[in-house]
Amino acid sequence: MTSPTARRGLPTENSPESFGVTPVNRVKRVHDRGRYDRKTVYEILDAALVCHIAYVIDGRPYCTPTAFWREGDHLYWHGSSASRMIRTQAEGVPVCLTVTHLDALVMARSGFHHSVNYRSVMAFGTAHVIDDAETKLKLMDRFIDRIYPGRSTLIRQPNAQEFKATTMMGMEIEHASGKVRSTHVGDEEEDYATVPAWSALYPVTQVIGEASDCPRQLPGLARPEGMADFEPGTRLDELMTKSYRRTFG
Repeated sequence: MTSPTARRGLPTENSPESFGVTPVNRVKRVHDRGRYDRKTVYEILDAALVCHIAYVIDGRPYCTPTAFWREGDHLYWHGSSASRMIRTQAEGVPVCLTVTHLDALVMARSGFHHSVNYRSVMAFGTAHVIDDAETKLKLMDRFIDRIYPGRSTLIRQPNAQEFKATTMMGMEIEHASGKVRSTHVGDEEEDYATVPAWSALYPVTQVIGEASDCPRQLPGLARPEGMADFEPGTRLDELMTKSYRRTFG
């Protein structure tokens, strides 16, 4: 007997190209915006620099923004060893990691149909601390190189205090789904002719500005080769994707 999921053309949990559709990650509002294939989920994650991680402490929800990156089906982030987030997550708690790219503001002819274009991901798993010192040091380097390719070879390695004060966390993605809106104004058919409200779509982008050199820069230093993509006006999401590929292939 064919399952309801298969009949709707949605990926199953056994598909290697997708995360499958489960009660945990199923997109329940506007189903056609849901994305479960790994390619789309990875692309949205790899284009992001900041995520928000939700977790529960003593029955109260918390959500912490932090920088992160992906390697395969693992997500990594870091934090102060003394932080509430890290102390809690180090115990191995369930977390939900989310990212969102805002792509456009959409003005419609009714309040209900005003919207935004976006790309988002919700990823679920169990946080764990990286205990092995050698692995932790490698991850600290990758955290830098994920944003600034090759920079870990140019800067000073962390000293003992810095190493102790930093905790690296990881999570295997157990469930994940993306959600994407990438359309123009969508009104009720009768409103196009009867509602005299100017309507439009405003694209939204985050871009890199001109570099401001450190005032105490040593003389004769040029921008490293790994920073070649950091040109003023470059979209941040495109830059993060290029940096990810430079570092992880």
